Amino acid sequence: MTNTNSIAASPAATEPTAPGCSPPGPLGRLGLWSAAHLRLVAVIWLVLVAGLGALAPSATSALAGAGWQANGSDSVAVRELARKHFGGDSSAALQVVVKADRPVTDPAVQKVIGQATALLKASPDVSQVIAPQPGSTISRDGRTAIILGGAGAGTNEMVKAAEDLKVPLTALSTGTIQVSATGSSMMWSDFNTASHDAMIKSELLSWPVTLGILVLAFGTLVAAGLPLLLTVAGLAASAGTLVLIDRFTPVSIWAMNFAMMFALALGIDYALFLVVRFRAALARHGDARRAVGETMDTAGKAVLLSGVTVMASLGVVLIVPSPAFRTMALGIMLAVAFVLAATLTLLPTVLGRLGTRVNSGALPWRRGKAEPVDGSPRFGSWGERLWAHPLRYGVPALVVLVALAVPVIGLKVAMPSIDVVPAGSSSHTGYTAVQKAFGAGAPGTLQIIAPASEAQTTTAALKGDSGIAAVLPAQSATDDSGLVLIQAIPTVDPSDAALSTTVDRLRDDLPDKALVGGAAVENLDLQSVLDENTPIVIVTILALGFLLLLLALQAPLIALLGTVTNLLATGAAFGAARLIFQEGHGASLLGFTPQCFMDGWGPVFFFAMIFAIAMDYTVFLLSSAKEQYEQTGDPRRAMVGALAHSGRVVFAAAAVMVAVFFTFALSGPLPPKEMGIILGLAVLFDAALVRLVLLPVLLRLTGRAAWWSPKWLPKVLPDIKFSHN
Repeated sequence: MTNTNSIAASPAATEPTAPGCSPPGPLGRLGLWSAAHLRLVAVIWLVLVAGLGALAPSATSALAGAGWQANGSDSVAVRELARKHFGGDSSAALQVVVKADRPVTDPAVQKVIGQATALLKASPDVSQVIAPQPGSTISRDGRTAIILGGAGAGTNEMVKAAEDLKVPLTALSTGTIQVSATGSSMMWSDFNTASHDAMIKSELLSWPVTLGILVLAFGTLVAAGLPLLLTVAGLAASAGTLVLIDRFTPVSIWAMNFAMMFALALGIDYALFLVVRFRAALARHGDARRAVGETMDTAGKAVLLSGVTVMASLGVVLIVPSPAFRTMALGIMLAVAFVLAATLTLLPTVLGRLGTRVNSGALPWRRGKAEPVDGSPRFGSWGERLWAHPLRYGVPALVVLVALAVPVIGLKVAMPSIDVVPAGSSSHTGYTAVQKAFGAGAPGTLQIIAPASEAQTTTAALKGDSGIAAVLPAQSATDDSGLVLIQAIPTVDPSDAALSTTVDRLRDDLPDKALVGGAAVENLDLQSVLDENTPIVIVTILALGFLLLLLALQAPLIALLGTVTNLLATGAAFGAARLIFQEGHGASLLGFTPQCFMDGWGPVFFFAMIFAIAMDYTVFLLSSAKEQYEQTGDPRRAMVGALAHSGRVVFAAAAVMVAVFFTFALSGPLPPKEMGIILGLAVLFDAALVRLVLLPVLLRLTGRAAWWSPKWLPKVLPDIKFSHN
């Protein structure tokens, strides 16, 4: 009798076990080999997870905090020139604001200034300390002073230095003297800290909900725990790898944050898909070995295609010349790669060893019930209903999606204001104090570097510009570079759209060799780069998505429909985002003040993430449909069977993702809130309206045409079959 509880580790483990079975394909053989070599696979993963996982706890302190810049821009050039030739008086410099109820010349205030100066000088990353200067860094009323700590290191090191200094600097405050560290580096430190804390809080809130949904979806405790195995393996390995990469090139802390989300989301998706198919095959054959091979030959192919598609979509983000964007995409791609590897090797090993014990710990309503061999009866019944009445359900779904997508036409994007950091944070407090003492545009002071021979011409042009409130005297370089640094205070807040107009005008009017920079300009240059690259990224992702679906399905029409419906769900999510974050609908309920625009990184990065997740569900549904069509040649059975076999997986996986993403709506900072709500809505729209309604309806309306392929196409594409006989 065949042992259904485990697979014996023997050479025969990779051979078919039942007469009439076709030999397993490459993924089937991989699954059987993995299941037959439990100890070897387990040791490899244990070493990998333990070795790389040991580095994971240091990720928060080791990974970079900056990188939000446009490589090759004038503003980045100004920052580097200021660091090299002007004692670190760049946008990355630390600013310590001392605000008192008496003149800063008072002995008590001078004592505090001296203590703050000593703290700055003690930092190895501060190149020089510039005392408050009358007429420039001491306010007109004489009660606010700014101490400058020059940037003696790169932007990432300065963010870490800001993190180390803000607590001791703030501790110098007394009842009548307020000490606040601010500036770009301090703002990124506060922003990263608040966002990271919010993400950890959201992750902790989402875990109980995730576990509850998994238990309900599987009906057994053992099966529900398997997705967590992949999540832990993928997260630990990817986090450790990011720390290793950071030793060679700076990696954004956000890469770790997004890797955490995708490791959880895709670990659950892939495990759900494979475990459901394994349990059905086990119920059908009563043979764990055969069930593993069949599962990997069918669902395993879909998971592999999904993983490749997700990584390809996110890989397109590497086009954007910004370290933060590139490393965030890299972090997610690593998480996907490790989760995919664990799904194709570790999961078959565990399933093969468990056999029928995968159904252990069944909930009361699942006891004694095997997994339906023909898929979920409820979703099969839903498929029959859609087949009988396609327009009754398809038209309302399409109307809702289009109505939600229309507002995206008026979507505005910009880099975030100081309001994205908590009001009580050091950088926010210092920012407000600087504005009150020196003017609205003071926190966004422009830095212009020009040849010394053009100093007078540059200064005159700055003074004559209507967008400039004040121009400080030119500073000579500390070396013989022949450059000068001129600082100009704009008339408007750094987040005001008028600043962009001023910068563009200055770049046209100033001498050709004069470069305009500063922290606010770095944001403007990054936004400009994002605006330029967004269409390229979107078109490239759509093209790759179509080509990968065409490769897998070898049917041009359904590949096109799968891609277009992904775009429709994405558009609906961004349209809803405009109503919420730009127009402010529901802002009071969600606990935020609208900025009247979406943060600038949203269209590029969120589009890639949403499209990747949507393709995940598309692949699951359409691969199941193709599998049924290959077996029967019947469009009706293909559509109904696809919903029966993958509908429950899509529904449960989407429920988990929506729960995970919506917990970020409870976060304090605005960017994580934006991310959670936009991604949560995208998954909700995609699963509920597209994958479970609109795409099946399109399969019904197109019939056999959906699977038509020109005669020449199969000759140039690899022969990929999703069915298993």
